[in-house]
Amino acid sequence: MIEVVRAADLGEKHRRALAEIFVDGFGPEFSAFSKDPVRLTDAFEHALPLDLYWVALVGGQPAGITALTDGTRLSFQHNGRELRRHLGLLKGTFADIAFRSTFSGTLPFARDGLASLEFVATSAKHRGQGVGTVLLSHLLALPQYDEYVLEEISDINAPALHLYEKLGFREYKRKKVYHTPWSGINYYISMRLVQS
Repeated sequence: MIEVVRAADLGEKHRRALAEIFVDGFGPEFSAFSKDPVRLTDAFEHALPLDLYWVALVGGQPAGITALTDGTRLSFQHNGRELRRHLGLLKGTFADIAFRSTFSGTLPFARDGLASLEFVATSAKHRGQGVGTVLLSHLLALPQYDEYVLEEISDINAPALHLYEKLGFREYKRKKVYHTPWSGINYYISMRLVQS
């Protein structure tokens, strides 16, 4: 059985497990900073505000995560000093600059009733078991939202794009990227679901 809970209700003792899932999902996109998942987990563990994340539990253990924001709160709140401590001076500074430009924006169309789903990830050992579907379906059933957006999904993340389409999300924006040579990503795709 898959249970969905708020990360804040799990508390700090599960922060490391959530960061491991984050790195399982997004580690390849951060490989310019380190290819070592333990080092990336060390670097990013502090940056996940637990009050914004939801967790899918399998057998009582975290198996998937998703941040849910109102489009104005940041779901990745890093500290440059922590990044440099774990990634080194050069790569930590580069990561700090990159994250400030990438993860510091808010949705220009944020409004009451709109939810931004961010950093959707499932642990490697739980993929293909419906964890993402259960987690997102739970969030899509929250009564206070009538519209959901997923911003900047990499075009090479076919499983995620397929899941979002299956849940009713549709592409509304596509943005060309310039880091294709090292990331393999050609576009970031943004999707939206309007509840009727």
